[in-house]
Amino acid sequence: MPGNRAIQAQRKRNRQAIDWLLRNSDPAQSRDDKALFQHWLSDPENCRTYQAAEGLMGDARTAIQSDPTLRGLRLEPRSRAKSVMASVVLLVCAGAIFLAMDGPMRLQADAMAGTNEMPVLTLEDGSTVQLNASSAIAIDFDAKQRSIRLLRGQAFFQVAAAPERPFTVEAGTTRVTALGTAFDVRFGATDTEVTVTEHAVLVELESADPSSLKVSEGEQATYERGSGKTKVQPVDGLVALAWQRGQLAVENAPLSYVVEEMSRHFQGRIVLAGSAVANRRVSGTITVSDTGAALSFIRKALDLKVTRIGPLIVIR
Repeated sequence: MPGNRAIQAQRKRNRQAIDWLLRNSDPAQSRDDKALFQHWLSDPENCRTYQAAEGLMGDARTAIQSDPTLRGLRLEPRSRAKSVMASVVLLVCAGAIFLAMDGPMRLQADAMAGTNEMPVLTLEDGSTVQLNASSAIAIDFDAKQRSIRLLRGQAFFQVAAAPERPFTVEAGTTRVTALGTAFDVRFGATDTEVTVTEHAVLVELESADPSSLKVSEGEQATYERGSGKTKVQPVDGLVALAWQRGQLAVENAPLSYVVEEMSRHFQGRIVLAGSAVANRRVSGTITVSDTGAALSFIRKALDLKVTRIGPLIVIR
């Protein structure tokens, strides 16, 4: 796929930047390590990536210092061993907060949506993108092509005409090329959905048996990554884009699918107690942006019990 080399190179830089952040925090770091780091940092792209990662880690350290419990977590440096242990403890805390703050994703994404956001972005070519909650994209435009990676979540694209610069969206191993103006891509936990509301798109699947298919207006293609199966079916555009109104319209869908969509709008974690519960079927229109209302719907529709403990919700 076009742009894959650049994407892979940036991903490698991101991983290396995080690795160097952790290694540079080690008080026993060797001189050879320091020299290797300076050599790596001499590349301007590496330097830029490291500065971005350093800024995020700085935010994590600030969070530690502002938390009374973490701030009080100190070991008296009576010996070198205890001094090293103190550094390790704080480094682990910073790393955990770095992950909690979505640090790795922030290093990859050019645009992200929070749990209470569904922003509409205007790209440099005049195209627009609306992100679903908890979604993220990376943008790679140049004179010959317009490429977007859907790193997670869901996005609706309205594409400005520019035939000389193909507009593509990559979601995992699925590549969507616009042949018209408007389509939606959902990069789910187990599948990828492509819904076309205007004209058509070309969907290419990079798998053991590469294939491509044209999806036209009023159709939805679903690629199940585990089985490698793809199905195309008619779809109502208003139903498919209900997420733009904070809703989810489903017909005989597994509860796991509904919970996945609810989780986009919830800052904690929603857990299903077992596969039997996850596979229960749901039909109806659910306001997934309102966690309380969605849980009430599930309780009544499926006669399930919901236990909520702070940021944790268990459905059983």
